Amino acid sequence: MPTMPMFPLGAVLFPHTPLPLRIFEPRYLTMVGRLLEEDDPEFGVVLIERGRETGGGDERVGVGTLARLVSVSAGAEDLHVVAVGTERFTVDRWLDDDPHPRADLTLLPPLVWDEALTPLRTEAEAIVRRVLGRLPDAEWDADTELSDDPLASSWQLAAIAPLGAYDQYTLLRATTLGGLLRQVIDATLDAEMLWMAE
Repeated sequence: MPTMPMFPLGAVLFPHTPLPLRIFEPRYLTMVGRLLEEDDPEFGVVLIERGRETGGGDERVGVGTLARLVSVSAGAEDLHVVAVGTERFTVDRWLDDDPHPRADLTLLPPLVWDEALTPLRTEAEAIVRRVLGRLPDAEWDADTELSDDPLASSWQLAAIAPLGAYDQYTLLRATTLGGLLRQVIDATLDAEMLWMAE
């Protein structure tokens, strides 16, 4: 795969999930300007393992998700961007961050839906929605709408589950859809137990 512009974040992006961004750093304003010149503008998103989102000098994980640019609107001194996650990748090599982060990537094979997973996906959705409804400070609402496509909605369940970034990163690296759904269930139930113990 060719070299891709990269956006390291303090959060995990999953396939089939939206990514709203407020962009104000000059390096990322440059990146978006270049993306807008492309027919199919995409960039890579990876979780920052150590460090901060602004200023550079961060350490980044090795698996991420491509994000397709959907809309861009200009503010007084920033850009408001919406992208959507597409395919997962591994980072083969980081390049110089000038003028913005870039990396050579290899796409990961997409996970495959099987109708036999329907009960597991249904269970995962019920658990995620129940726990979201019980947590007072959950980022997502319990009634958040999901895609009708079972593969897309499985990734979206991983995105809305009330988990920390490192648990989400574990989900992102799933090698089968059944494994992803089981991990969503287990991690969400663990999060619920921790909340109840507080």
